[in-house]
Amino acid sequence: MIVNKPKGVCGMSKKVILTILFLLFCSNLSLAQRCINTDGEAVIIQNDIPSAKAEAIARAKWSAIEQVIGVEVKAQSVVQNMALVDDAVSKEIRGIVNSYKVLKEENRGDTYLVRAEVCVEPSKAKDAVSSLALNNSIAVFIPARKPKVVSEEEETQKTPYGKREKHTMSMKDEYDETNILSEMLIGRLTDQGFKVIDVAPTDAVDAVEIEKAIKSGNYMTLRSLMYKFLSNILLIGKLDYTISTKKGQDIGYGIAMPFSNVTVRLTYRIVTRDSTGKMVILTAGTAEGRGLATNVEDATANGLKDAAEKLSPVVLEKISQYIKGISKKVHIKVKDITDLNTNFEIKEALQNIAWVMNVEEKGLGEFVVSYPENTVYLANSLQQKGYFKVVNFSQYSISLVYQR
Repeated sequence: MIVNKPKGVCGMSKKVILTILFLLFCSNLSLAQRCINTDGEAVIIQNDIPSAKAEAIARAKWSAIEQVIGVEVKAQSVVQNMALVDDAVSKEIRGIVNSYKVLKEENRGDTYLVRAEVCVEPSKAKDAVSSLALNNSIAVFIPARKPKVVSEEEETQKTPYGKREKHTMSMKDEYDETNILSEMLIGRLTDQGFKVIDVAPTDAVDAVEIEKAIKSGNYMTLRSLMYKFLSNILLIGKLDYTISTKKGQDIGYGIAMPFSNVTVRLTYRIVTRDSTGKMVILTAGTAEGRGLATNVEDATANGLKDAAEKLSPVVLEKISQYIKGISKKVHIKVKDITDLNTNFEIKEALQNIAWVMNVEEKGLGEFVVSYPENTVYLANSLQQKGYFKVVNFSQYSISLVYQR
């Protein structure tokens, strides 16, 4: 028996399959990238409009990258001379930006403005942004569970042994993401020259999310925080409290406790990333503080202060050791230096740059600097002084012209 198949069925099936495959491809492509309309602006130097336009486009691309991954700290606020950043990330940008289209451009006389639609691949964008993360920047997130007094009552009772006070109160717990301990710790770190970012006010994460990440060992959340704040160090922890004795509590012989005694306990970790992006725990531990006061809330506050005093030296020592340990040697060559006095002036200028650990003279106009950060920040610091012009820089070398 011969069965005749309807004509065109095979051809139609092939077309349907090809259409489905095409739609799936387009769908995956759209999921792999995000397109952002963003602006870029650059200064026009010596009427060189093509160079200004190219720089403005590069800045628009970088702005799109920052928007796609939702960074809280912009590169512009970290490095004022964005031309250096454009140079530092130019290779990464080529791999991250799938396409771009200039929508509008405007010559404003001194500056050139570009508005462009930029399509970015998010998975690669994080790596590019993390290349600008600061080693001396610390993101701090230490939420605290604290008691909140809802109501309290006091009454005096007469007994054969004299008067006896009875104190009762009703409480509830509240979570305070910005508290006395975190504020004191941030103050100590900034006093030592660290760039500190308080994560709590940004709503980038909440206490429950952090607690789950710590308990499960899932560092994706922590890594995401580092991307958002251009930081390579994260201090995370959680605070809890225990009321050892309450005001008015009977402590024997008809005597009532005149104060509330609260114990505050902190569990914390200091986390960083190695050169491959893998999370590394610098240190982990606990700290305990005790506080006495006439009410529970003040006793808890005193306990937080006590814990901060104990924790601060430990945190400062660990972070300082880490930064000192990751310092690299950067060779600096200053052109056309012919006398010792100028050489000494340059060495002094290098020593006064933040986070320069050591400066060694190797000859006239030649120095080796120990520096823990990305070299782009050292190059930028030199450029910002006004009397150095950066000719070229790489990860381990900087070429300068001294214009004083």
